[in-house]
Amino acid sequence: MNGILYIVATPIGNLEDITLRALRILKEVDVIAAEDTRHTRKLLSRYGISKKLVSYWGAREKSRAEAVISRLKEGQDVALVTDSGTPGISDPGEVVIRGAIDEGLNVVAVPGPSAIIAALSISGITSRDFVYPGFLPPKHNMRVKMLEELRLEHRTMVFYEAPHRLLDSLNDIYEVFGDRYCAVCHELTKLNEEVLRGILSVLIEELQQKVIAGEYVLVLEGKVVEGITVEEAIPEVWGLMKKGLRRKEAARMISQQYGLSQKALYDESLRREGSDEA
Repeated sequence: MNGILYIVATPIGNLEDITLRALRILKEVDVIAAEDTRHTRKLLSRYGISKKLVSYWGAREKSRAEAVISRLKEGQDVALVTDSGTPGISDPGEVVIRGAIDEGLNVVAVPGPSAIIAALSISGITSRDFVYPGFLPPKHNMRVKMLEELRLEHRTMVFYEAPHRLLDSLNDIYEVFGDRYCAVCHELTKLNEEVLRGILSVLIEELQQKVIAGEYVLVLEGKVVEGITVEEAIPEVWGLMKKGLRRKEAARMISQQYGLSQKALYDESLRREGSDEA
């Protein structure tokens, strides 16, 4: 019988932020596959867990992933962990997870701490609907290109950013999006946790006076759209169709941009094309 691959979320800072289920799984599995065995050993030591550790991350990621999958095929249960958060979510682990799924093995989630959700919950910005593009590109041109693609996004956006690029990225965000409301979340759940909230221009000025170090999560307000109706948005649906998009895809994009019904946009654009209004 094959073993089970458990995807175990671990604390993003405070070691007390681990679930009872995660601790039980870590105690019960045959082996723990870690991003960095030294880092994971500190967590295990905190809770008195002694378990065989293997690394799946590094220069030989593919062969190490294959070794983990071989263990599963031998009937061993494996807990997959990263240094913090959930494997595969802006963290290593995807190669192992994908490989296990491709082999038809049982993959089980053991959810827990998330910097994305933690930041959203304390940002003061709506979390009813949000997107997570992940880490911003390190190079200016690629970063601006990505931001331009999100310029009309009406949903809240969540980004990760490294300390040495924080100010450059915030300046790029300001140039593309204008002076929007943003929450800059620093070292979440750690001793030096800090959250700065306000419009971008003020945040940039404030951060220029600080020592920037540690991990950052940015929560950015989406585009505020006032008073646009389905009828007023139809020309934009047609505009995307002229660029080669199918009606369904064009309606979906405009519905996301303005918070309108995709079906209403689709039906109305079709109706007006068949009348003298087109």
